[in-house]
Order: sequence, then C-alpha cells, then structure tokens
Amino acid sequence: MFEVADPPELIDSVDLVIDAAFGTGLARPYSFPGVEPGVAVLAVDIPSGVDGLTGEVRGAPAMANRTITFAAMKPGLLLEPGRSYCGDVVVADIGLDVSRASVFAVDHADLVAWVRARPADDHKWRTAVRVIGASLGMEGAGYLAAAAAQRVGAGLVQLASPGGAASAGPVEAVGYSLPATGWGVEAAGNVDRLQAVLLGPGLGRDDLASIHDVLAVNLPLVIDGDALVPSLMTVLSARLAPTVLTPHDGEWRRLGGDPSPDRISATIDMARSTGAVVVRKGPTTVVASPGGDARIVSAGTRALATAGTGDVLAGLVVGLLAQGIDAFDAATAAAQIHAEVAATVSAGLVAHDLVDGLPHVLAQIGETRS
Repeated sequence: MFEVADPPELIDSVDLVIDAAFGTGLARPYSFPGVEPGVAVLAVDIPSGVDGLTGEVRGAPAMANRTITFAAMKPGLLLEPGRSYCGDVVVADIGLDVSRASVFAVDHADLVAWVRARPADDHKWRTAVRVIGASLGMEGAGYLAAAAAQRVGAGLVQLASPGGAASAGPVEAVGYSLPATGWGVEAAGNVDRLQAVLLGPGLGRDDLASIHDVLAVNLPLVIDGDALVPSLMTVLSARLAPTVLTPHDGEWRRLGGDPSPDRISATIDMARSTGAVVVRKGPTTVVASPGGDARIVSAGTRALATAGTGDVLAGLVVGLLAQGIDAFDAATAAAQIHAEVAATVSAGLVAHDLVDGLPHVLAQIGETRS
C-alpha cells in the first residue's frame, strides 16, 4: 500500500493493483505509477485521473482492467476519453437511492418502454412523414434518411428534394421536386395528413430563408445536417410543436455550442435555450431535454464514424416521432437502436448496412416486449 502523496515510480512484484487514490471528486491532475506488464488493475469507483462528470483525463490515469463503481454509473465512465480507461465496469449496489437522478444511462431494456408495437388497424397515413433534402448532388443523404424512417415504422415517406428529380430516391418513398431556391413555403405546405417532418439531410445551406420557412410547420420537426444553421438558435423557442436537433461535433461548433469538455451540461444548456431536444452525436451520444434531463447512449462503436450514419439516425428519429412517441423518448430510442444495429455489423460498415440491419434489432425489441 502507498499514499497518493508519495507514490513509487513502478509497482512490481504483485499480481493485482487496486487503484483507490481518487474517486469522482478529482480536482487536480494525477499520474498513476507504472505497473509491470500483465499486472491487473482494479479501479475503485473510477480510475484515478478521470473526471467523474465529464470523462476528461487529468494527468496519466491507470488503464484499468475493471472498475467497480458504486450505486450507479458515473458519466465519466461512459464519456470519452475516460471511458477508454475503465475496462469492464461493474455497478455495486450500496443501498443509495438514485431514483431522483436527472442523467441516465440507456440500455436495450429501455427500448421496450419507448418503442411501441404497431396497432392491428394501422394504416400508412397514420405514421406518414416528409423528408426535405436530397438536393441535386447530395441525394444519398436524403435517401438514407427516408429508408431508415420507413424501416423504423413510418408508413409513408415523402421525399421532397430542392432542385432534385421527383422520381429519385428509394422505390418505397413518394418523391417530388421542389424549386432549387425559394422552396420553403411549398416544403412546409400540404402537411395535414403527415405526422412529422425531417429537414436537412443533403439539403445544402444556400437558402437560409427557406430553412426558416419550414419552422412554421405545426408538426414535430427534426433538424439535421445542412439545416443546422446558427440563425435558427434564436428562433426555435417560438415553435409550438416539438423540435429535435441532431448535431455532430462539427455542427455543434457551427451552432455556437459550448466547447466545454462537460458534454452533458453543455447539451442540456442548448436544449433549454432552444426549447428543443438535442441529440449530440459522438462516441458516446448525449440526448438532452428542454426540461434539463439527459440520457447517455454508450452502445455505439467507432464503426459509426463514417459518412451517412447521421442521416440514418435522423430518419430513425422522424420515423419514431411519427408514431406519436414523445420527442425525448423518440430521440433517445433512435440513438440506442442506431448504436445496437452498428454493433451487429462486422468490420467495413457503411451507412446503408444500418438500414438493412434495422429489422433484426426491431425484432429483438419485439421479442423483449413479449
């Protein structure tokens, strides 16, 4: 045993090292002593040197083989880079009441509560959606989103393409062309039979006025990709219907999001200021509600870091919204489903593999429900 104030340079002649130097209250850098190759490291609560709230690394933490944490998962165990230092994580119940927490880790069992079985008398218009995107030269993004929406339960998908061809897109989608510019009012019109709208995949950012025009649609609205423009941030709170934003880190910066390493607090702040559910995509995805709650989806893999996977996620969100699912639940469920599908695909994943893999994961949800 050694004290934090006087650590050795190398721990040798042991089979197991227990790291209990610091817990979640870390307030300064800490460097773990070296260990001989093959020596197992067990971290208590969280590897010392990892911030329990943000996953930020301060100093040089041990690379634990296993972490035993108490009462509940800590955000720093789920968020990178801290997540990579934790090894297998075991949660030990020590009798603490965690029911009033405002940040939750999501797992497969949660999907049963959020994703509903379709009723026996369902019909296509009951869950119809419109995807606005797939502009000329960027058709693939819109096609992926439309296909994902239909796979997850949208009974009918309209694909409205500024400057695009009406006949283009997945064969199951109803395609129609919009003008190359000034398309916003038309894109937001004739929505009486629709249940939700997705704006952005493959849209282009040349027509800001049209992007703003679509905000007038009185339906749940998912805003993704090219439609995530800074000028939206001051007007979204005026919308009456639910809104979901789905930025990756580059889009987050474009929107003026807080660059702080505290991804959870920053995402909650954006949700509160815009009145929208915010899905901040990343190695670990954070979903925040305007009410200040957050959910952490950590099931994703590095295979998702490829073009088009975000378009699939946006399609999943709008497809679930169309089924009447609460926006916070729909966004979280979409992120979890997206991650679980990626985990079933071997190396070499491309975005359409996610669309093709959806039936398998959706069937698993149905089996869990029954």
